[in-house]
Amino acid sequence: MTTSDDRAGMDPSDEGASFPPTPAKSLMPDWYPKLLESVSNRVSQGRARAILAANQELITTYWAVGQAILARQGEEGWGTRVIDRLSVDLRDRFPGSKGFSPRNLKYMRSFASVWSEEAIVQAPLAQLPWYHQIALIEKVGTSETRLWYAAAAVENGWSRNILVHQIETRLHERSGKAITNFAAALPPLDSDLAQQITKDPYIFDFVGLTELHNERELEHQLIKHVEKFLLELGQGFAFVGEQVRLVIGGDEFFADLLFYHLKLRCYVVIELKAGKFDPAYLGQLGMYMAAVDDLVAGPEDNPTIGLVLCKTKNDVVAEYAVRGYKSPIGVAQWQSAIIESLPKEFTSSLPSIESLEKELSDGSLGTSPSR
Repeated sequence: MTTSDDRAGMDPSDEGASFPPTPAKSLMPDWYPKLLESVSNRVSQGRARAILAANQELITTYWAVGQAILARQGEEGWGTRVIDRLSVDLRDRFPGSKGFSPRNLKYMRSFASVWSEEAIVQAPLAQLPWYHQIALIEKVGTSETRLWYAAAAVENGWSRNILVHQIETRLHERSGKAITNFAAALPPLDSDLAQQITKDPYIFDFVGLTELHNERELEHQLIKHVEKFLLELGQGFAFVGEQVRLVIGGDEFFADLLFYHLKLRCYVVIELKAGKFDPAYLGQLGMYMAAVDDLVAGPEDNPTIGLVLCKTKNDVVAEYAVRGYKSPIGVAQWQSAIIESLPKEFTSSLPSIESLEKELSDGSLGTSPSR
């Protein structure tokens, strides 16, 4: 028989049952928070690697299935009935598996037709979920452009919806296109990165043009939709303020928009114009940039960058205008939508991704991948 004195010296795990209390955090040693942080980081990293590995295996498998269908179809010349039969038999043979609907098998076939095996096992394609792969196949017509968007999606962590938005607004055609003097005003590495963060034109498709009469109303619309505005500006921009008040020599001025760019480690002043570019705009912007450098930026910050966003511009005039400034400054247009119709590069005869999502909602493809 075990007495109370005997139990006092026993490890609780030796008893048949117990409700051991959780030790209070206040009783933990000083080094415990570091241990918790270290273990938590390791678990998070392990989970991320496991998800990435599972996704890579899924993408590789889907490519192999698509390649098998392509090869057999090329040899035998059969039609869609075989895919319909294959879909049923695969779901019978693998009852716990998802994703073998006829439509998804056709996407696998298309996936295999546009990529080589070497391409899909390399970053960034292997890191993108299946939904992203479908968007690239459906929305983009060339391998080079698909790879550009795949790399951008991985780097920026875009969801599938954001990826589609960037494709539809032709980001690859607009990225880095602003007219600037960065090459002359900044060190080579900084000037390359600074140029990459610009666009021309910027697409403010969330702005209601019927409500705009001047720059202040445009600014109000951008701030009202600040999340979409930041998305259009690109990764790394942090919003600091609008109509930032500056007092210089007793005179009062207001800079339209002030941002900080985390990668460039510098402030970015943006002036909005509802009309055509005028070289005089750069003088005012240059004054704001100098004031931010002197009064706001810290000793570790790089020189402030300035951007004028106008409704229209004469490129030749803008190029000559920016040459006259030693500070990094640029000019770009903004518009409320892509005016031209999509080129052939962005057309596709594949079913729309919305129809695939509807099929998913009906349960035919099972659990949807991460978006």
